[in-house]
Amino acid sequence: MPSDEILRTHLQELRRGTVVVASLAALRHPDYGYALLQRLTGHGFPVDANTLYPLLRRLEEQGLLTSEWNTEESRPRKFYRTSDEGETVLGRLLDDLAAVQTSMTGLIKGEDR
Repeated sequence: MPSDEILRTHLQELRRGTVVVASLAALRHPDYGYALLQRLTGHGFPVDANTLYPLLRRLEEQGLLTSEWNTEESRPRKFYRTSDEGETVLGRLLDDLAAVQTSMTGLIKGEDR
């Protein structure tokens, strides 16, 4: 039986790439960081704030997200949204994710290729 630490490490590696896809998909509707954190967690993508905020900044620097400050509320919040380029990248990532799922299903079922 694998140790909890080994399993935790592999689960973290598995989710690391999917959180990018999940964030790009979720931010098709503008949202601020904390709300995104809650939404991702609610959909089975638990991510730490210390991981999410640098990720959002990196995706913005890559042109995959746009951002805008909302100063109308008592506390200013930075809202993020998937850019047109981010939509293109998301589509390619989703295609690849579907191909990986198909391949994994075949391996699990023992199908020959």
